[in-house]
Amino acid sequence: MASGRGEVTILGGGLAGCEAAWQLATRGVDVLLYEMRPIRSTGAHRTGELAELVCSNSFKSNLPHTASGELKREMRHLGSVILDAADASSLPAGEALAVDREQFVREVSQRLEETGRVRIERREVQRLPDDGVVIVATGPLTSDALASEIARVTGSDRLFFYDAVAPIVEADSIDLERCFRASRYGRDEGSYLNFPLTEEEYERVWLAICSAETVPLHDFEDARFFEGCLPLEEVARRGRDTLAHGPWKPVGLRDPRTGRRPFAVVQLRQENREATCYSMVACQSRMTWPEQRRIFRMIPGLENAEFLRLGVVHRNTYLRSPDLLDASLRLRSRPNVLFAGQLVGVEGYLESAATGLVAGVNAWLTVADGGEDFIPPPETMLGALLRYVSAWESPDFAPMNANFGILPPLERTGRMKKPERRAAACERAFQAMCAYVRSRPDLAFRSL
Repeated sequence: MASGRGEVTILGGGLAGCEAAWQLATRGVDVLLYEMRPIRSTGAHRTGELAELVCSNSFKSNLPHTASGELKREMRHLGSVILDAADASSLPAGEALAVDREQFVREVSQRLEETGRVRIERREVQRLPDDGVVIVATGPLTSDALASEIARVTGSDRLFFYDAVAPIVEADSIDLERCFRASRYGRDEGSYLNFPLTEEEYERVWLAICSAETVPLHDFEDARFFEGCLPLEEVARRGRDTLAHGPWKPVGLRDPRTGRRPFAVVQLRQENREATCYSMVACQSRMTWPEQRRIFRMIPGLENAEFLRLGVVHRNTYLRSPDLLDASLRLRSRPNVLFAGQLVGVEGYLESAATGLVAGVNAWLTVADGGEDFIPPPETMLGALLRYVSAWESPDFAPMNANFGILPPLERTGRMKKPERRAAACERAFQAMCAYVRSRPDLAFRSL
């Protein structure tokens, strides 16, 4: 399959694909958009509409000094069609941006149609085009045939079909007085934060896990989990001591405050160089997110934990992007191929659309023989997401929402309280985005 020389091919008509198509079409580039629905469904979708919302109808918080609110502000400044359509179809939802699903998809389709440059073909694509500029935005339920093709192009060991994701905790929300830093058997200076549990504390948490509400399986998911990445609750239900003898075993650890080995230990591992976030080792889970927040906050020292990501174990096709993509979302081995959406390792409607925006602008720069790629500074929320998917150093790369933990630390925080720090980080982010856009008039953004 060949792509036209002056035309960009987009695979996938979800939020990322539609955002990319808009960014290209409004800059005068013709787009061929492939969407396999309704010819072939995914099991999660219910219609053949472009930009269908398969889960919640919420785009999360609109408050200005939240991670989600800041990403929205940046995307509005960059002229996002997804946010424009969401604003036009919004429903009363307090501080959140919620939409009427049917109106939202109509708004997106209408805007793409009005450009006169987006041609839609309804069929499954099983191979990447041999030439031209291509954006792959087929989402977490990419068809088996195309997933096999992506694996062939990128390397099969870099394409994941199931998430086994542990929660990540914001460092500032951890009570360091209730834990100790050490590695098992003193193998290094102490790469882990260890939260000791007495037998009584352990049993209380174990009972809560065993009785927790879990997320039901979808029809397209297999209930047979890999033994090496079992959900925490599956391990717990095998017996009272399975966690204490398994992922929470205290072997090789002594609490320096007591000189004794605890009954059980929950370990947190540093996730980034700045030490702004820590992952909960081996705590991947199918418990609902409210249950995870409730139960993990029962662990002494995590009572006030702020979770940047919560645990999941489910079908979710995505790349190990730091090995494959640069910050412009180009495939390093084939720069004319860009990826966007949840395939690149972001989680959420907003984040998917944001990467579609980046991929669309950079595809346009390629077709137009433009200047340097569009890569916002890492101080911006969008730039931080791009840095995460292209340069995350932890071996446990998994999809991530926009959050404060991926932003570079503020230079001076002094005695600032958390709301003040977050407000300062958001203001720094937006000022950095505005300055970057002013420095790049060639990008021709249409602010909302």
